[in-house]
Amino acid sequence: MEGHPLRRASERQSLEVGDTAVLLVDYQEKLFSAMPEKARERHLKNTKILLEGAQALKIPVIATEQYPKGIGPTLPQVRESYPDLNPIEKMEFSCLKNETASKAIQASGKRKFLVTGMETHICVYQTVLDLVDKGFIPHVVADTCLSRTEENYRVGLSLCEKAGAVITGTETALFQLLGKAGGEEFKKISKLIR
Repeated sequence: MEGHPLRRASERQSLEVGDTAVLLVDYQEKLFSAMPEKARERHLKNTKILLEGAQALKIPVIATEQYPKGIGPTLPQVRESYPDLNPIEKMEFSCLKNETASKAIQASGKRKFLVTGMETHICVYQTVLDLVDKGFIPHVVADTCLSRTEENYRVGLSLCEKAGAVITGTETALFQLLGKAGGEEFKKISKLIR
């Protein structure tokens, strides 16, 4: 059964707390204000749930900011959800093309990354390509990612999936990481999604 394709798919799609980190890509003020109003609040709410869930599960979060002088800092609501956030400034679209961010990703010791951010078809997609090329397994959290247009958002998700990413959602990822009901983590995460 070792080389069976279904077994490999299961390993790719599974999430374990000890082997997972969150990669928060460019969740910044000016960029966020350019996103479609209908999607903004819903996706921000899910991003906060993801970050607070990561904190409850003690999953590390690596964050980046694309040219913060021009696009602004990480949203305050996002920072509140994960107070230890220390965003890495970058000019490159892919997080892995930035030396500091790439080192942080490598040094995390994690193999799987829950990827969230903006824009889905640019920085998220290019980061996913490089994660896959470096042997990581990205899980793109679709209900936390944003693009300025619905079409670009859909194209971005499709390209990420074709590149080898697992497309997931906030609740799916968090409950997959939990694995079972009961315990303090389950109570915290259940409370977050109500």
